[in-house]
Amino acid sequence: MKKLVICRHAKSSWDDPKLKDHERPLSNRGLRDAPMMAARMNTNSIFPEKIFTSDATRAKMTAEFYLKAFEKIDVVYEVSNALYMASVTELLKEIKKTSNKIDSLFIFGHNPGLTELTNYLGQPLENLPTAAIMGFKFDATSWENISSDNASYWMFDFPKNTSPKIF
Repeated sequence: MKKLVICRHAKSSWDDPKLKDHERPLSNRGLRDAPMMAARMNTNSIFPEKIFTSDATRAKMTAEFYLKAFEKIDVVYEVSNALYMASVTELLKEIKKTSNKIDSLFIFGHNPGLTELTNYLGQPLENLPTAAIMGFKFDATSWENISSDNASYWMFDFPKNTSPKIF
């Protein structure tokens, strides 16, 4: 079984209008929410074997809070421009490249692609909020074989959730 945790980057800052979209850092709210969400995952014993993130500053900053939360385990960390503003097709193409030695993959990226991926995998959602996580399990032994046909909803959490023990 393969487990995919889709993680939208935390809230980004628009304080510096001169920054390109790719370079925007996290806002104060994002700096609060990202470590909180990583801690929730850790508390619920949901551990990544690999963290795969967009190379946009806000996505990398979010992913790095998760790396810190899971620093006691050996996590593969990969940064890629291919996840920056990727479509469902592009996201699936990148996910399917994951080594089959990895059973638990966390990806960090952007909307609208992540919301569209969530919907494609069978969990209707209008918008994946910033810093939210959506998890799926796949009845597959190979990442190449994951699809909406073998996906099952696993979990959903977001910063404003008042009942975070949802697993």
